[in-house]
Amino acid sequence: MSDLLTRAGQHLGYSSWLEVTPQRVAQFADATGDHQWIHFDERRTAGTRFGAPIAHGFLILSLVSPLVAELLGPVPKRGMRVNYGTDRVRFLTPVPVGARLRVGATLDVAEPAPGGSRLELATTVLVQDQRVPACAARLLIRCYD
Repeated sequence: MSDLLTRAGQHLGYSSWLEVTPQRVAQFADATGDHQWIHFDERRTAGTRFGAPIAHGFLILSLVSPLVAELLGPVPKRGMRVNYGTDRVRFLTPVPVGARLRVGATLDVAEPAPGGSRLELATTVLVQDQRVPACAARLLIRCYD
C-alpha cells in the first residue's frame, strides 16, 4: 500500500463494467427494506420520467467501494483497507435496472497515518451509454499495514 503514497494527484483509471441486475436490486431491497415500486414495477415506472425501474441510489453508492478496490490493487496479506467515510455524495442521474456501470477515480490525497495511510479519492460512477454520471462521491479510506 506504500506504493499508493507516491500516486497522490493521479487518475487511477476505470474499473471493469458491472451490470446492475434485477437480482442485485432485489437483494439490496431485502437487505434495506426499501421495496419502493420505482425499483421493480415496470408497468408503473413506464409512465414516469424514469421510463423503467431504477436502482436504489444507495445501492449504486455501495458498489463504489468494491469497484475502487480494483483500481487500488491487492491488499497486502497482513494489511487491510477500511472505509473511513464518504463526503459530497451526489446522485446525478438514475441508473436503470439492467444498466452497466463502472467507476473512475482520482487519488487526491495519499498520506501516512498511524499504522498505515489515509486516502481520499474523487470517484465518479459512469453508466454505459449515458452522458451524465450516475453518482459522484469523495471516498475516504484508511489503510493498515
